Amino acid sequence: MIPAADRTKWLARHILPHEPALRAWLRRRAVAGLETDDVIQETYAILAALAAVDHIESPRAYAFQTAQSVILRHLRRAQIVRIDAMDDVDLQHAVADEPSPERQVSDRQDLRRVAELTASLPGKCREAFLLRKVDGLSQRDIAQRMGISESTVEKHIARGLRVLMNAFRDGGIYGVEASEEKGPDRPQERDVSRN
Repeated sequence: MIPAADRTKWLARHILPHEPALRAWLRRRAVAGLETDDVIQETYAILAALAAVDHIESPRAYAFQTAQSVILRHLRRAQIVRIDAMDDVDLQHAVADEPSPERQVSDRQDLRRVAELTASLPGKCREAFLLRKVDGLSQRDIAQRMGISESTVEKHIARGLRVLMNAFRDGGIYGVEASEEKGPDRPQERDVSRN
């Protein structure tokens, strides 16, 4: 656990300078019933309560991600309805929101195939794609972490997306080639999943 004084210095040095950008970002994502000041305050409270900060490579991105999680938590809570408020509703005839067992199996198979396609990407391409789409890092943060240019990061991510989009475009994600259609008006392109 880091001492309170050190945590305050860390917040002042690494988070506070990004507050104006965070406020602007939050204003563009206004949520009914949730004030920007409340999100900022909750974000600071969460960051101040961290046991350690040495694992945080990008304090700015971490603060933005924390603010986003505050918003998502608020939205989830807003969707919860007290059961006693449902007295007049006939719960016997309520339709379950849960997908059917067949749909769950199909979704799991689709997810497994997406994971396989992602795993088949070349190393740097796969790393950049996962850092962006799974970890949510910015292209700038990925470029710094991988030691490559932002344009190269963008190309890697586009390549990964192309593999997945081609699979979906071709009618599903099972047993399809991950290359662009070739035709007289399209340049011939290699199958990026094999590089």
